[in-house]
Amino acid sequence: LHVRSRRQRQMCIRDSANTLPQGLAIRSLRISQRTSLMKPSLERRKFLRSSGVVMALPMLEAVPDTAKASTAVDSAPVKRFVCLSNNYGVYQKAFFPDPSQRGADYQVPETLTALAKHRKDFTVFSNLDHGFTGGHQGVPVLLSGVRPVLAHNYAEGNISLDQKLAEHHGAATRFPSLTLGCRERNLLSFTRTGVQVPSIDLRAAYRKMFYEDSAEAKTAQKKQFERHSSILDVVREQAKAMDNKVSQNDRRKLSEYFDSVRTLEQKITQQEPWIQRPKPKTDTDEPNPGNGTEEQLKALIEIIALALQTDSTRAITMTSGFVNGDFGLSGGYHGFSHHGEREEPVAALKKIEGFQIAMMSYLIDLLKAQEDLINGGTLFDHTAILYGCGMASGTHSTTNLPLVLAGGGFKHGEHRVYPDESQQRIPAANLLLSILQNSGVEIDQFGSSNGSLRGLEFASN
Repeated sequence: LHVRSRRQRQMCIRDSANTLPQGLAIRSLRISQRTSLMKPSLERRKFLRSSGVVMALPMLEAVPDTAKASTAVDSAPVKRFVCLSNNYGVYQKAFFPDPSQRGADYQVPETLTALAKHRKDFTVFSNLDHGFTGGHQGVPVLLSGVRPVLAHNYAEGNISLDQKLAEHHGAATRFPSLTLGCRERNLLSFTRTGVQVPSIDLRAAYRKMFYEDSAEAKTAQKKQFERHSSILDVVREQAKAMDNKVSQNDRRKLSEYFDSVRTLEQKITQQEPWIQRPKPKTDTDEPNPGNGTEEQLKALIEIIALALQTDSTRAITMTSGFVNGDFGLSGGYHGFSHHGEREEPVAALKKIEGFQIAMMSYLIDLLKAQEDLINGGTLFDHTAILYGCGMASGTHSTTNLPLVLAGGGFKHGEHRVYPDESQQRIPAANLLLSILQNSGVEIDQFGSSNGSLRGLEFASN
């Protein structure tokens, strides 16, 4: 098994910031700042916790800890994760490079054309999957490798990568994670107790990040947290009293129940301090949800970039869909996905999927243009962006998942081809484990992985 040391997992890239093509710049944020923020001895996170009144600010040069990368040799960089997905897979013939073109000398396929300018900053993987059949049932398995019905066989259930990172970062950000959907339900995110995290749309995401709650709403939220805490205390004590009166099997069920209670308690503890901290302000207008998918998806990508820029969260998933009339097309996404190699639906899929990849490229543009004042370099250097689908194609295949990884402190620029023989296949969960390890999560197994992904190297400083 290829498992890396802690020191190796802490290595990251620090490149110079690139400039955006004209028209792609994020509009600047107007952030209310207290005068005391200008004191040069302040440490950002200590100040935010001790003051009791501030916010999830962008990284400020006035605060030394965020203005430059730490010089400590063993300081772990702050990492972020974004997953972009759809629920129908891809037209594989236009997505994957020729399997004979391994390494750096491969021809960028049609669907990935928009990423060509970032060629050295992303990796395409062939022959990675989660090793089971099931068509649409594979969609919610993408970020765990564990089918929900089999979650009881795993110590952490079917917790998804983004929720594992949400636990890892804890209360460091206002939102442990964001689960977003653009004209489609996001089915990717699961807690360790098997609860599917509901997704929010474009307008809800904007309001959640930038609309300040009223004083009454904040008071109500605080009282709700207090009620939940009291209820959990009572339920936990009653359950403990039953522990010596039940069978071994029931005791196991109680243990799982206690885990759920502890998870809720941790969330309350993490979220409550953020109630009174003001949210950041932005010049970006609230997006218009009546626009087509093309406009909505681009606006949502900009919101993702703003969320990372303001350090509002460090774990984001987003699923994009399609509605009749988008891109000048007539039909439905699901119908197109059952293309039968017919010219018209294949052309439609190429257009839809090509735009999704173009938005991945746009996100890379935005993050490359933003200096990372916590780590040094750019936000892109320390953000892993994964494009992937839990169902490989519209034919209900779950073999050879479409997976592209960009940024995040990995060595990129290659087409990595893994064995396609059934007895030698590499679990896609190994890629998930490598992303977690590179994010500072000290684990050697995740979901259905059997080790970190061989050949995917961490970049040195």
